[in-house]
Amino acid sequence: MWNILGFLLVVLIIGILAAIVAGMYNSLVKLRNGVNNAWSQINVQLERRADLVSNLVETVKGYSTHEKSTLKSVIEARSKLSNAETIKENEKANNMLTDSLKSLFAVAESYPELEADESFEELLKQLSETEDKIAYFRQLYNDIVWTYNNKCQMFPSNLIANFFGFEEARYFEIDEAEIVVPKVSFESDESETIPDTEI
Repeated sequence: MWNILGFLLVVLIIGILAAIVAGMYNSLVKLRNGVNNAWSQINVQLERRADLVSNLVETVKGYSTHEKSTLKSVIEARSKLSNAETIKENEKANNMLTDSLKSLFAVAESYPELEADESFEELLKQLSETEDKIAYFRQLYNDIVWTYNNKCQMFPSNLIANFFGFEEARYFEIDEAEIVVPKVSFESDESETIPDTEI
């Protein structure tokens, strides 16, 4: 009688432990998938940004043939962003592109007829909207990474994470100097940047 009860108790304990392990494992998988999904959303916006930049370069080319170095730096930065594979590479390329866009906008201000071009204005509007989306998805991604990394580090879920090979995710960060996005409309008497907008 006691042997049967002891056996059932052991089976019950094993079942409870298995359920706890399965729950932690499934939670880690869900969070890791969330990190991957959030990163894919950032990638969509970065690709859209790169496409818009290409169109901006072509539009500027139509008005200026004397700004080859500026256009070249924008094209190179766009290419690096498109070819970036890791989060670190994306961070670096994204910051380079932001830097080169500042120069492009400075060039555009020298050409009033370019500023008045409707297609150019529309591209700037779309670029501004894309920058906002990048900022939103970057925050979402980093929030999910924070939750996932906590799960990988905190006991007892860290035991499951280590056993099954869950690796901590990297935050998508930018340099402090790149937080301010270049202004994307050319109205007079306004500042060169949009405050409080992050990439």
